[in-house]
Amino acid sequence: MASEEASLRALESLMTEFFHDCTTNERKREIEELLDNFAQQIGAWRLCLYFLSSTGNDYVMMYSLTVFENLINKMWLGVPSQDKMEIRSCLPKLLLAHHKTLPYFIRNKLCKVIVDIGRQDWPMFYHDFFTNIVQLIQSPVTTPLGLIMLKTTSEELACPREDLSVARKEELRKLLLDQVQAVLGLLTGILETVWDKHSVTAATPPPSPTSGESGDLLSNLLQSPSSAKLLNQPIPILDAESEYICSLALECLAHLFSWIPLSASITPSLLTTIFHFARFGCDIRARKMASVNGSSQNCVLGQERGRLGVLAMSCINELMSKNCVPMEFEEYLLRMFQQTFYLLQKITKDNNAHTVKSRLEELDESYIEKFTDFLRLFVSVHLRRIESYSQFPVVEFLTLLFKYTFHQPTHEGYFSCLDIWTLFLDYLTSKIKSRLGDKEAVLNRYEDALVLLLTEVLNRIQFRYNQAQLEELDDETLDDDTFCLRVDLRLRMKGQGRCQDSAFLGELILLFPLQQQTEWQRYLRQSLEVVAKVMELLPTHAFSTLFPVLQDNLEVYLGLQQFIVTSGSGHRLNITAENDCRRLHCSLRDLSSLLQAVGRLAEYFIGDVFAARFSDALTVVERLVKVTLYGSQIKLYNIETAVPSVLKPDLIDVHAQSLAALQAYSHWLAQYCSEAHRQNTQQFVTLISTTMDAVTPLISTKVQDKLLLSACHLLVSLATTVRPVFLISIPAVQKVFNRITDASAQRLVDKAQVLVCRALSNILLLPWPNLPENEQQWPVRSINHANLISALSRDYRNLKPNAVAPQRKMPLDDTKVIIHQTLSVLEDLVENISGESTKSRQICYQSLQESVQVSLALFPAFIHQSDVTDEMLSFFLTLFRGLRVQMGVPFTEQIIQTFLNMFTREQLAESILHEGSTGCRVVEKFLKILQVVVQEPGQVFKPFLPSIIALCMEQVYPIIAEAFGQSFLQPDIHLFKQNLFYLETLNTKQKLYHKKIFRTTMLFQFVNVLLQVLVHKSHDLLQEEIGIAIYNMASVDFDGFFAAFLPEFLTSCDGVDANQKNVLGRNFKMDRDLPSFTQNVHRLVNDLRYYRLCNDSLPPGTVKL
Repeated sequence: MASEEASLRALESLMTEFFHDCTTNERKREIEELLDNFAQQIGAWRLCLYFLSSTGNDYVMMYSLTVFENLINKMWLGVPSQDKMEIRSCLPKLLLAHHKTLPYFIRNKLCKVIVDIGRQDWPMFYHDFFTNIVQLIQSPVTTPLGLIMLKTTSEELACPREDLSVARKEELRKLLLDQVQAVLGLLTGILETVWDKHSVTAATPPPSPTSGESGDLLSNLLQSPSSAKLLNQPIPILDAESEYICSLALECLAHLFSWIPLSASITPSLLTTIFHFARFGCDIRARKMASVNGSSQNCVLGQERGRLGVLAMSCINELMSKNCVPMEFEEYLLRMFQQTFYLLQKITKDNNAHTVKSRLEELDESYIEKFTDFLRLFVSVHLRRIESYSQFPVVEFLTLLFKYTFHQPTHEGYFSCLDIWTLFLDYLTSKIKSRLGDKEAVLNRYEDALVLLLTEVLNRIQFRYNQAQLEELDDETLDDDTFCLRVDLRLRMKGQGRCQDSAFLGELILLFPLQQQTEWQRYLRQSLEVVAKVMELLPTHAFSTLFPVLQDNLEVYLGLQQFIVTSGSGHRLNITAENDCRRLHCSLRDLSSLLQAVGRLAEYFIGDVFAARFSDALTVVERLVKVTLYGSQIKLYNIETAVPSVLKPDLIDVHAQSLAALQAYSHWLAQYCSEAHRQNTQQFVTLISTTMDAVTPLISTKVQDKLLLSACHLLVSLATTVRPVFLISIPAVQKVFNRITDASAQRLVDKAQVLVCRALSNILLLPWPNLPENEQQWPVRSINHANLISALSRDYRNLKPNAVAPQRKMPLDDTKVIIHQTLSVLEDLVENISGESTKSRQICYQSLQESVQVSLALFPAFIHQSDVTDEMLSFFLTLFRGLRVQMGVPFTEQIIQTFLNMFTREQLAESILHEGSTGCRVVEKFLKILQVVVQEPGQVFKPFLPSIIALCMEQVYPIIAEAFGQSFLQPDIHLFKQNLFYLETLNTKQKLYHKKIFRTTMLFQFVNVLLQVLVHKSHDLLQEEIGIAIYNMASVDFDGFFAAFLPEFLTSCDGVDANQKNVLGRNFKMDRDLPSFTQNVHRLVNDLRYYRLCNDSLPPGTVKL
């Protein structure tokens, strides 16, 4: 006894010292080592049992429980049976004796340790484990403790986190499932008993804001006056103990629902009871009573009541998230929807005492989040199932959802609700497409709701109606959300012969940035997606709603000219009053948003509906052309303002968005171009000419990048998508040609330079629509294109003599700049012409020929400069893909031979193993060039096949395999994932695993490495991907895998005995389908780890404290 007491005092002293601020890290490591060694002893648990019952030191208790945890989870098989019996007996007794006085975190840890024993021994050696839990729950004195044990059991046994054999995991799950019906009945009884005990039984409750709300809508929802009356009974006032018990019971239910299947065990009475508790979340009256009564205890009580509502909604959402619903459970779901939408009606009810928003603001934020999650699950998972029920009124539900959405107290809540509307609109669109015959009936049913939604969403993005909220949005800090706008027009434009989707799909950068977004950009983007989806369903309504609003804001913008005065340093906007500046700022922000909205709707005016909606689209385009010209003529982007930090960015943004919106209508203009060609419409000519007058002044280094790039993208779309015959003859276009080819003119920023050059090249190269070949004026266009390329590549072609000179006259960095600037332009031109007619590609290559020869001459001189090599190979790869026929066989042979000579084994190894990602990209592009050559049909490049195959097999493959192998041994999970993806992609595209050299020398080495990664749990997040990769490799030679590799792998495994290896081998069934095979892989890995854990021997010796 004295020895135990001394050990306890020593441990308390060590713990106090360990957690003291003055203790050094070195001393902490010493103490940690001492404690770890003590924990490894078989007999340490006896002292720990004494410590637990004799100390009041939290650190000592937590350490002692950790010793038990380690013993049970890692050494249990080596513990003598008598000791196990004693531990199974003593720990529950300790818990029962002290559970009311222990700190909650110690109590919970002790519960977890006891459950860990059950995880190992129930039911064979610990037959009363679960019975004891049930008895604890049934006894009123220990009900809370029993519920804590039950929840811990569900957490630890249903999905065990520690190492157990797969067979044991399956057994535990089955054992728990056998108990589910009884457990759910027990939990239902607890909740019902508490509710009934505290319910008010008065026949007629007094009038209150929360009673008597069973109007027509409620009757529709519930289909039963008695149900409505029941739901309007006052919510009972619970004492603290009852609240605590109910919260524990609901936590248990939420976890049970996360893994048990939907079945008859989940009874209507249980669902009704859960729903009753969900009402606590929207009980504002109780919250107000708590705050009025004033004491801190009452306030805590009010919070606890709200928490019951949150927990009940968690239970409901766990059930809602299950997509697979048995037929017999559908009626239960319907009842649950009806009951929960009663709550939605309750919290969105507007009366004299509360507006909807104030009621939502008073509710617990977590409750609102859970309720929104419920609505999302309902729409995304169950709406198609429930809509067919006549007793569920979907339109009334949308009315409630509308009120709920537009009275959200937070931006995040509003975003979440917009997501729900997006899901609903997608569902509606899909439904209409699958039932075109019912289209009108479906739209008529939902038309009013959709028009209301559209109007309100548009109001919400305007400062005119929503200034207070919009000013709260951050428009500076970028978040991690990314968004890529994809508007697929291929089907709509089918048959028109020139749908250059890249110009439209890839370049609408100003409508929605494809990088990180600010909070404001995210708000606007989500709102406009809803507007666009409504437009698809109700185009006429949407246009008639949006265009007048746009007009109002355009009038303000177009009226600014009258306030421009000349000052000493230029032009100034003579609006100076603070209130006027603020109003102008709001109007400009609204105009920018509405321009984006108009641009987003462009796709709904083209294709089959072009003629029917021509008038509306023409009105929009004419206004956009007028606005862009106005902005360029009076140069609002350079004007002085009273508040330059605010108004100048506003003016620039409006100008840029007007250009971007006009660009969005390029496909409409292309369709109009076809019509105009037949009718020779002067109106179309005027539209294009005026647009160019607006664009040309902006192609300047003096213009802000945002505006410059917007103008460049519009120019590209006109040249690529619209392609009017007369474009090249417009004076404004001639000015752009002159500016770009003028050697003395300052170069635009890289991206703008590339875009403008692409546009000019396409004007000369792309065939004009609706004209025969003999009217395409190819000779003149060919000469003009050659002159253009000659001017653009002037400095680059002058580098050629330096490639063979003993010393370069120009500094290396300057040379690199010229190479980068020129090749980025030339590569872009080739890429954009690669899918065009033979004539266009011929002219393009004739113009580029000298630059291509210069590139080949420069290549050897820069072979050790991986950044330059990367750019050159990228250029050559684009040439091979787009213009290999035009390049001709002799020159292609010269290029390939040069590459084969330069990429020696040493050079390849240097690039792959030592130069990082740039070097790998160089080799990747080199191999892609060889791939293009090998895949060319016919006999043209057949002489190269032997040398290409030899290079790949003898040099490239072994080096790449070595690089891959090294990466799989690294701890960096991102690198591992990336390279596993590359390996799998190579197999998908090139049948890598089937190649003889891989199959015979590398295949099972890779399988071995991947299995070891799984065993060591170093990349657990990639379990599924690794399992699939192992299957793809093994499937190349299943016989070899089962007969040779698997036995060899098991033989090489240390830490397991021969009998265990045999069991592992027998349990790996010879299944050859993917799901079964990967399941066997994960079973092998799991059980191997488990056996090693079982066999882990204890270190000798005893450490005394």
